[in-house]
Amino acid sequence: MKRRSYGIRWRTKLAVLLSLSFCIGTLVLIRKQHDRILSLDISDYSQPHQNPKIAFLFIARNRLPLDVIWDAFFKEQEEGKFSIYVHSRPGFLFNQATTKSRYFYGRQVNNSIQVDWGEASMILAERILLRNALKDATNERFLFLSDSCIPLYNFSYTYEYIMSSPTSFVDSFADTKEGRYNPKMHLVIPMHNWRKGSQWAVLIRKHAEIIVNDTKVLPEFQKHCRRRSLPEFWRDRPLSIDVSKEHNCIPDEHYVQTLLAQHGLEDEITRRSLTHTVWDMSSSKDHERRGWHPLTYRLSDASPKLVKTIQKIDNIYYETEYRREWCSSKGKPSLCFLFARKFTRAAALKLLDTGALILN
Repeated sequence: MKRRSYGIRWRTKLAVLLSLSFCIGTLVLIRKQHDRILSLDISDYSQPHQNPKIAFLFIARNRLPLDVIWDAFFKEQEEGKFSIYVHSRPGFLFNQATTKSRYFYGRQVNNSIQVDWGEASMILAERILLRNALKDATNERFLFLSDSCIPLYNFSYTYEYIMSSPTSFVDSFADTKEGRYNPKMHLVIPMHNWRKGSQWAVLIRKHAEIIVNDTKVLPEFQKHCRRRSLPEFWRDRPLSIDVSKEHNCIPDEHYVQTLLAQHGLEDEITRRSLTHTVWDMSSSKDHERRGWHPLTYRLSDASPKLVKTIQKIDNIYYETEYRREWCSSKGKPSLCFLFARKFTRAAALKLLDTGALILN
C-alpha cells in the first residue's frame, strides 16, 4: 500500500515538473519572438508604406484658368503620390466658386504676396511655395508651374519620369550675351557663377531646402536686380535704345541657377527644364507676339500637330555654351518635355476636347 502511494506521488511530481518545463519553454519562446519583433523596424508595422510625392507648385495671378485640364490629369490617380500648392494674389481662395476642380479646393498658400513681373517678388513667391511644401516630409520633388502650363502626358508617365531621376531638372547655362550681370554683385556672386535659365524647375528636396534657407544670394538680387521703367506706350512707338538693356536682370531667370552654382551643386542637376516655352519670335509678323514674353498659344494655334511637335523634341541647344543637351531618362534616350506653356484656356480646352491631349 505504501509502495502504491509512493508511486502515485512520484508520478504526480513528474507531471508537475513536465508541466512547469513546458510552461517555462513556452515563455522562453514567446520572449524570443517578442525580442525579434522589437528588433525589426517598428515603422513597418505601425503604418503602411507611403509613396514619395511630387509637390505641384502653381504660380497664378488669380484663378487657375486651366484647372479643367489639370483635373483630367489628376483624376483617378493615387492622391498619395502628389500634393498641390497654389500661390495666388493675397486673399484669393480656391473653392467651388473659383475653381471647377476639387483638387484645388483650399490649396492656396495663406501667406502669399503681390508678385510683379521682373522683380524679386517672383523669387519670394517661389520660396513661399517651397516653404509650405517642405512641411510635408513625403514631398520629395518640387515642380514649379505657371497658370498657363499644360501637361503633355498622363500622370503615371510624368511621375515615373520625374521620380526615376536622382537630380533636379534646372535649365541653367552661362549668361555671356545680355550683360545682365551687375558688377556690384561680385563680392558675393562672382561672374563665373552667374547663370541664366527658365524658372520652371523640378527640385529635389535638398535643393528646395537650400533655396528657402538662403540668406546670402537673395539680398543681392533684391538690391541689384530691379526692373527699369519703360516709356509710356512703348509697345506702340519704336524705341531709339536697345530695349534688352532696359532691364538690369530678371531675378526669376537667374536666381535658382546661380544659387546652385554658388553652392557647387551643378553636378546634382540635369541642366534643362521639363517645360517647353517658345521665346524666339523676332521674325513674327504679329507685333503683339514680339518682346520679352514667351509666345502664347491661342485657339487657332491648338492642334494635334502642335502637341506632337513638342513631344518629339529630344535635344536642346544652348548657344552661349555651344552645348547640345540630349535628353534622357533612366539612362536611356528620351523625349525632353513633360509640360508646355503658354496656353490660353480656349486653346487648352480645344486640345483636350479633340483628343490631342491624352491625360488618363
